[in-house]
Amino acid sequence: MTITNVSPSSAAPGASGSTEELWRWTATDLAHGIATGVMSSREVVQSCLSRIEEVNPRLNALVEVRPEEALSMADDADRRRAAGEELGPLHGVPVSVKINSDQAGYATTQGVVAFKDAVADEDSPHVASLRRAGAVLMGRSNSPAFAYRWFTTNDLHGRTLNPWDASRTPGGSSGGASSAVASGMVPIAGGNDIGGSVRDPAYATGVVGLRPTAGRVAQTYHPDDVDASLSVQTMLVQGPLARSVADVRLTMSALNDFSHRDPAFVPGARAVPRPAGPMRVGLVRDLGVAAPAAEVSASLDQAAGYLRDVGYVVEEIGLPVLAEAYRLWYLLCMEEFRLAMPLVNEVGDHGMKKAAEHYYAVAADWWGEKPTLEQFVNGYSRRGTLIRRLGEILETYPLIVLPVSAEQPFEQDADIASVERMRQVMAAQASMMAIPVLGFPAMSVPTGVVGGLPSGVQLLGRRFDEDTLLDAATVIEARSGTFTPLDPR
Repeated sequence: MTITNVSPSSAAPGASGSTEELWRWTATDLAHGIATGVMSSREVVQSCLSRIEEVNPRLNALVEVRPEEALSMADDADRRRAAGEELGPLHGVPVSVKINSDQAGYATTQGVVAFKDAVADEDSPHVASLRRAGAVLMGRSNSPAFAYRWFTTNDLHGRTLNPWDASRTPGGSSGGASSAVASGMVPIAGGNDIGGSVRDPAYATGVVGLRPTAGRVAQTYHPDDVDASLSVQTMLVQGPLARSVADVRLTMSALNDFSHRDPAFVPGARAVPRPAGPMRVGLVRDLGVAAPAAEVSASLDQAAGYLRDVGYVVEEIGLPVLAEAYRLWYLLCMEEFRLAMPLVNEVGDHGMKKAAEHYYAVAADWWGEKPTLEQFVNGYSRRGTLIRRLGEILETYPLIVLPVSAEQPFEQDADIASVERMRQVMAAQASMMAIPVLGFPAMSVPTGVVGGLPSGVQLLGRRFDEDTLLDAATVIEARSGTFTPLDPR
């Protein structure tokens, strides 16, 4: 994409007194610096625009950027600060929005050529929350068509690359978000997750990604005059990607506004009390679906060791409830999505159609070529039982450490290479599907770099207990360090 030339970024003192580009700063430090007058929002936005102009042509992470609009928002943020107005938690901080989220004045393209002119009249609730929190909305992040794959490419906007290795996926469906954050274009990016679309991209690019509890963040996914499917209403969530745990925590403080537009929003959900005594942690190495690669297993040991060092009691456990929930996702979500296949066949791209073909081929091993209504209804009944069972386990182990994926970030288009490769990809991603079915919060946290690719673990916790995840992630991050932003390789 091409954007208008902007002024180069201004240097500003970092926490240590050194000077560095503002695009490298965390959102937490930027918010504090803007609020206290260390730098202006305009300087921050100029710096990020300069970084976008430098690296986005190589990565194609942001597919629409309007520099004048972003600078205007920054100037307004600076004016309000100078006037002494109350400032939100993200005041003046750059944030990107995914192409499947409504942002007033922008097309919600879904990565589909037929939707290139589908301009939204108003923000989705979560985008409105970011705006009210003072965020400067910097650009639109890429996604696969209909947010359907773990590989971010589509016929309208093209392919997004992973800044660590162009031959590997940046994850999906929030791959544009993860690539933009990892490469320093923005400190925070919005994503959404019904099958791993926040956690997988964060893992693939070495950043932090949180999938909140279902109902925790008000949202819309379809236009208000379109009926959202039951799986979308009960499993889809909006969550942030960022380069630090503190920045994810900061963003979550902004995503708590009520909206009548979300039928599944849970206003005023009570925080879960912290257990008395040392927290017990369940370490799950293998869900019983796909054995983890050696690099993945080593990351689990690394994270478990860090937690033990500060007093967590870590015990290796099995979690067969997730293996069952993983297969259930392919009944509940994929059978609902089958109703949309006529539209997909009409306007979807080749990659999406091929991925769907492979998804259904593998799912048929469990549910048959054409699952019955009785199977579908019984599946939702079973879902409730599995939610209760996982909740009971989490009473004993309020925190569970498990793989994000059983493999390192996939080679590009692995899902459409063959049905057998898709079978392996789906098995590796078992937790990506299982957790949304049950509605619990989970997050991806980086632990290091192995063979030139980022590694990390997933944290799973009790419903509406994101704080326990964030606290544990802070411990892991403090020992592992951070590995982004980085220049594209």
